[in-house]
Amino acid sequence: MAGMGSAKHTELGAFLRSRRARIRPADVGFVHGPRRRVPGLRRDEVAQLAGASVDYYNELERGAGSQPSEQMLAALARALRLSADERDYLYRLAGRPVPAHGGPASHVHPGMLDLLSRLTSTPAQVITDLHVTLVQNPPAVALLGDHSGFRGARASFVHRWFTDPAARQLYPEADHEQQSRAFVADLRAAAARRDVKDTEAASMIGSLLDASPRFAALWAEHEVGLRRDDRKRLVHPTLGLIEVNCLSLFSEDGRQRLLWFTPAVGTDSAGLLDLLAVLGTQDVTGPAG
Repeated sequence: MAGMGSAKHTELGAFLRSRRARIRPADVGFVHGPRRRVPGLRRDEVAQLAGASVDYYNELERGAGSQPSEQMLAALARALRLSADERDYLYRLAGRPVPAHGGPASHVHPGMLDLLSRLTSTPAQVITDLHVTLVQNPPAVALLGDHSGFRGARASFVHRWFTDPAARQLYPEADHEQQSRAFVADLRAAAARRDVKDTEAASMIGSLLDASPRFAALWAEHEVGLRRDDRKRLVHPTLGLIEVNCLSLFSEDGRQRLLWFTPAVGTDSAGLLDLLAVLGTQDVTGPAG
């Protein structure tokens, strides 16, 4: 990575320290033990939340580190529960362009992150209205695969669903038609809720119309309907078929959704999800990724 100016390095470190100090450990799932000597989070806790090494994060706070990547900045913004303005400021201090709205590095509302952090044993993730995954908890990664590596149009699971056969392995083949129709109806509803000047949804729809004859045929039927509560059958590469309820919490503007997955009543999915928590991601190849 390219080096940063010393003044920006220093300011970046000071900003990270100030944001770290204001967070109560309990707000992000850490125990406030009697031996805690610092206000807010410790450096190692921020590093853990952001998926960084402790040494690397220490260098950032000391103003001695290299220029953080955009992915690391997004992880730090979420770990420190930054507001949208604070997130933009962090990117500018690091000399990185502020991410376009709707991509994998989009700002996630701190309230949604707080809820996600409390769902420690329940698979949950935050996605955009175009089905771009912004953040997943470990049970969601174990259940659905790791979605963090996708960029561009492929960041949207709907786009991958219609253009990449591997993405459809997450569902039984018998359910593919139902899921395709639901995705298209949801996308039409989401696009209609956006501002008329918004180009992100239009660009994605145009790309899918060109790339997928099946999408084009379903789009021409003009079905519309947001996905709120679903009962899904998911295919896990190790545990097989798991039937779950997928519940949604929408942000005020409808651009983001917190999804969480509970075992479907009358199935053995509760035991399978418990087993999945034990297995973690050790045997998971990532059906959706």
